[in-house]
Amino acid sequence: MDPGYVELYFDKYVKFDPLSTRQYFAELEVPVTVGDLMPYDEFLDTRFYREWVRPQGIVDCIHSLLDKSVTSIAMFGVFRHERDGVADVEARHRMRLIVPHIRRAALIANVIDLRAAQAETLAEALDGLSTGMFLVDASGHIMHANAAGHVLLEAGDVIQTMGGHLLARDRHADRVLREVFAAAGEGDAAIGSNGISITINQEGGDPFVAHLLPLTSGERRRAGTSYKAAAALFVHKAALATASPPEVIAKTYRLTPTELRVMLAVVDFGSILEIAEALGIAETTVKFHLRNLYAKTGTNRQADLVKLLAAFSNPLLDRPAELLDA
Repeated sequence: MDPGYVELYFDKYVKFDPLSTRQYFAELEVPVTVGDLMPYDEFLDTRFYREWVRPQGIVDCIHSLLDKSVTSIAMFGVFRHERDGVADVEARHRMRLIVPHIRRAALIANVIDLRAAQAETLAEALDGLSTGMFLVDASGHIMHANAAGHVLLEAGDVIQTMGGHLLARDRHADRVLREVFAAAGEGDAAIGSNGISITINQEGGDPFVAHLLPLTSGERRRAGTSYKAAAALFVHKAALATASPPEVIAKTYRLTPTELRVMLAVVDFGSILEIAEALGIAETTVKFHLRNLYAKTGTNRQADLVKLLAAFSNPLLDRPAELLDA
C-alpha cells in the first residue's frame, strides 16, 4: 500500500471508517470481512469507500482481532484487491490457519522482545515485568524466575518451590500444572497453540491466574535454549476483563451497530449533515437513529449524548446508573 494512503487514513479518514467501531465486537482470532460487519452495498455508499478505498482498487479486507482492551484493538488484516475479488471461503480458511500463530507470536513479543533476548539481557528484561514469570522444564523444575516470581515464591501463599520444582498451593491447580508441564515437553500440539490458563485459588485471598506457553519450537525454543526450558509460566492476580467503552455503551443501552456509529459520529462531526455525509446515509436516516438513541439513553439532545459518551470513556467520571446496576 502506498505510504501516503496509510498516512492519510490516520490523519483524516479513520474517523470516516464505518468499520472501526464494529470491529470492537468481533471475537478474537475469528476472520471477519466487510460484509460481516455491515451490508456491503451500504459500505459502497460511504465517503470512506469513495475517497479512500476505491481509489486504491481495494474491494474487501479480511482481518482478525489479536487483542482487545478498553481503549484499543490490535488486528492482523489483509486487503483484497479488485483483481482478486472479495474474501471467499478459502481466504477465510487460510486466515483461520495463520492467525493463531500470529497472535501467539504477538503475545509473546509483548512480554519478551525476541530480538533482544540474548543471554546477557534476558534476565534484566524479565525482571522488569510485574507478572511473575518462570521458565520450567517438563518436570516443573524452575530453570529461571524473574524478580516478581521470586516475590511470589517467598510469600508462598500461591506458589512455592520444593526441591527446585514449582508447586501450587491449590492442590487441583498443582495437579493440572504438572500435567501441562509434561505435555509442554512433548510439543505445542499437546496443549494447544495458544497455551493454557489455569486458575490458582488461595485460601482467604483473591485467585491468581497462571498462563503457560510452550517453548518447544521455532523462535520460542531458540529463546529458551540456554535454559533447556519446556515452557514459560506467567503468574498474576486474576482481574476482570473490561470491555471497551463502545462495547459497554452498546450493551448497556441495547444499541444496534448503526445506532452506535451515529452516536460516535455525533462527537466527531456534530451536525446532522456532516454525520450523514460521513456515514453515507440520508439525513432523514440520521434523524431516525437519533430519535432512537434519545429514547434508549433517556436523553433529548446531541450534547447529552456527548456527555454520556464522556462518562463511559473517562474512568474518573461517574458512571450512569444503568452500568452500575449491570
